[in-house]
Amino acid sequence: MSRRRHKQRLDPAPFDCVIEDLASDGRGVARVDGKVVFVADALPGERVRAKRTKGGRDADAAQTLEVLEASEDRVEPGCQHFGLCGGCVLQHLAPAAQRRFKQQQLADAFSRIGRVAPEQWVEPLEGPSWAYRRRARLGVRHVPKKGGTLVGFRERGTPFLAVLERCEVLDTRVGTKLQAIGALIDGLSIVDQIPQIEVAATDRVALVFRVLQPPSREDREALRRFGKQHDFDIWLQPGGIDSARPLLGDTPLPRFSPDGGAHQLELRPTDFIQINGPLSEAMIARALEWLGPVREQRVLELFAGLGAFTVPLAAAGARVTAVEGEAGLVARGRANTAAQGFDVDWHCADLFEAQGEVLQGQWDCALLDPPRAGAREVLPLLAERGVRRMVYVSCHPATLARDAGILVHDYGFRLERACVMDMFPHTAHVESMALLTRTDDGAGD
Repeated sequence: MSRRRHKQRLDPAPFDCVIEDLASDGRGVARVDGKVVFVADALPGERVRAKRTKGGRDADAAQTLEVLEASEDRVEPGCQHFGLCGGCVLQHLAPAAQRRFKQQQLADAFSRIGRVAPEQWVEPLEGPSWAYRRRARLGVRHVPKKGGTLVGFRERGTPFLAVLERCEVLDTRVGTKLQAIGALIDGLSIVDQIPQIEVAATDRVALVFRVLQPPSREDREALRRFGKQHDFDIWLQPGGIDSARPLLGDTPLPRFSPDGGAHQLELRPTDFIQINGPLSEAMIARALEWLGPVREQRVLELFAGLGAFTVPLAAAGARVTAVEGEAGLVARGRANTAAQGFDVDWHCADLFEAQGEVLQGQWDCALLDPPRAGAREVLPLLAERGVRRMVYVSCHPATLARDAGILVHDYGFRLERACVMDMFPHTAHVESMALLTRTDDGAGD
């Protein structure tokens, strides 16, 4: 006999509750009649009136209707679209409190997953809280019922694009032009064939239009005029990421300084660079400080990308071996370091596979900047090849905690320092950095 799935009945009545904590996604945590309720836009210590938006067997979701007793950390959101746009979830929380929340997320991950704790917590790295995003992927959707083409981010909790006038966290050269970009697309023959736009805003602003059909001659002319009017470099991407090409053949590549100094790196506008430029410069400075004097030191850099860490390391006199898994990034990284006059040993290798046969030699220290999956597969190599000092830059607390636990318990490292980096203000995203050191050859406990 078939069974019907029993749908959880949703109580529509507003209710009052006290917020006990913040969940990892930035929602307040309350207990109502013994059941956990995740309450959007509510902060610890507050008493709020809320309404359930989704029911579940183990927990419900709710939306704050009214703040009855406010936290001292509550501030006025800085964007008119807060609550509608899903891009930011913590604008109502003071920046210093956001950083405390993120440090607690990292501390909890270290304890729960890695069974470790840093010997020293270093002050969080902070940068600008507004107009900080130099990289973004904007959704595009032609919706006549909402006034034409929408450009921006999804509504909170839905797959639909929000109607945005501007974005306060995007580089202002782009964040103030969302409606102008939408109006441009409204006039194109391929108005419903552009699903997204990649933004790269460094010394120049490049907009990469993903096009599912070739633009007409008139479309190309309209794009050219728009780029000239707003000082944008227009790129078209008809296929995969490597298919992106500038609309105008003489368009120079964007450039940026990784550490705020004289060295400039070139990139394609679809290449990865850290979102927050000033924070990224501070991150690089702290990473080099934690590694200590690197002149004539053998430094293994993994997940090297375009060379944002590589060039400052080489400039400090390190003998750098740089490893990256994407061939295009290796080519551009090699070109960037050579253009600055540095001799760096570059390798293209899949760092999610054992690479002992590819990477030969011994190293004094290492710098890792892996994606969310972490760097578990290369940890034995680091331990076997003499690394005594390691800076690990992370975009996911859980995998940093896991890998730090492995290095401490299996390979005799110490988790000497850790800090969070507020790379994404007003979001629940946690970036962090750790220093691990080893003074003996024995394994851990």
